[in-house]
Amino acid sequence: MLLYQRESWFTLLNPVKITVDLYRHRVLLWQFVWRNIELQHKGSFLGIAWSMLSPLLLFAVYAFVFLVVFDGRFGVVQTETRADYAIGLFLGLSLAQLFQETLSTAPLLVVQNPNYVKKVVFPLEILPVAAVGAALFRCLVSLGLVVLAVVIWGPGLDLTVFWLPVIVGLLLMLSLGVAWTLSALGVFLRDLAPLAQFFAVLLTFMSGVFYSLGKLPASFSFLSYNPLLVLIEAGRNVLLWHLPPSTGDLIYVGVVSTALCLVGHLVFAALKPAFSDVL
Repeated sequence: MLLYQRESWFTLLNPVKITVDLYRHRVLLWQFVWRNIELQHKGSFLGIAWSMLSPLLLFAVYAFVFLVVFDGRFGVVQTETRADYAIGLFLGLSLAQLFQETLSTAPLLVVQNPNYVKKVVFPLEILPVAAVGAALFRCLVSLGLVVLAVVIWGPGLDLTVFWLPVIVGLLLMLSLGVAWTLSALGVFLRDLAPLAQFFAVLLTFMSGVFYSLGKLPASFSFLSYNPLLVLIEAGRNVLLWHLPPSTGDLIYVGVVSTALCLVGHLVFAALKPAFSDVL
């Protein structure tokens, strides 16, 4: 059987044990997070500064297309300005980037590190966590720019801004669950990598980055169940419109994120004993 013989399903689904294991490897985890951050821009002249420049350049392209060419509006409040739409667009891109980066890189995380599987005793579970941690770093840099833009050009900050860490935390759990699942399955299903990269692009247009939930036609109302769309909508509400997120939405995303995170860890632990046979 592929399932760990030494640990029960209950143990593998225990969030306390998962957290304790990650904390026990915190030094190694931090080293891999920082290594992933540095490797992305290794050899470049600007180095880690690209973590700030890359989202800004991407935002400039989308802002021109959806703000200048298509004259986009979220239409949540009557007082919405062009600056509000630009900031909301940047916020949506920043949150979506964390999940998209996880989705596109996760299937190859174990495949590209066979030495850790075959030659050394290594806690493989931290590879997906480190990848998500590096993506989180870039997301936080972008969100810092968003908050600065809200203060300078937007409506300013309100107490609702304290909901933002909750939103990012739920997104982090969602991304971690996807990373564990896809990195394990990617060892056995090599076609998963290009498929995941396609869905990462598709999610840009299905997650409310360029539009608000209220603008969805009835025939596309099923998109409202997309946790990423719910979180992006909530992020815009708390930063731009000073509206607290819906309790029902947070509970829904919390349940989905927690379940996906625990199941992802279970899938990874269950398949891990067979990694060496395939690689």
